[in-house]
Amino acid sequence: MELALDIASWILMSAGGAFVFIGGLGVLRMPDLFTRMHAASVTDSMGPPLILAGIMLQSGLSLATFKLVAILVFLMLTSPTASNALASAALLAGTKTLDEAGDDAEAEDAS
Repeated sequence: MELALDIASWILMSAGGAFVFIGGLGVLRMPDLFTRMHAASVTDSMGPPLILAGIMLQSGLSLATFKLVAILVFLMLTSPTASNALASAALLAGTKTLDEAGDDAEAEDAS
C-alpha cells in the first residue's frame, strides 16, 4: 500500500512540475502581455494543486495535510483574482493585444 501511495504522489508531483515548466516556457515564448498572462494563469491553476496533492499523499493524514489544504484554498482564491486584476489594469492602461497592434502596423503600411 505504501508503494502505491509513493507512486501516486510522485506521478502527481511530476505532472505538476511538468505543468509549471511548460507554463514557464509559455511565458517566455508568447508574443504579448495577454497571452503571457494566460500561460501564467493556467500554470497557476494546474501546477501547484498537483504538486500539493502529491505532497499531501506523502504526508498522510496529519496537521501538515490540513496546512497544505489551506495553502491550496488560498492559491485557488488568489491566483485567478490576481490574473483578472492584472488584465484589467493592462486594459485600462491601454495595452494593445497582438491583433490590435497588428492592425495598427497594417494601417501604417497602407498609408
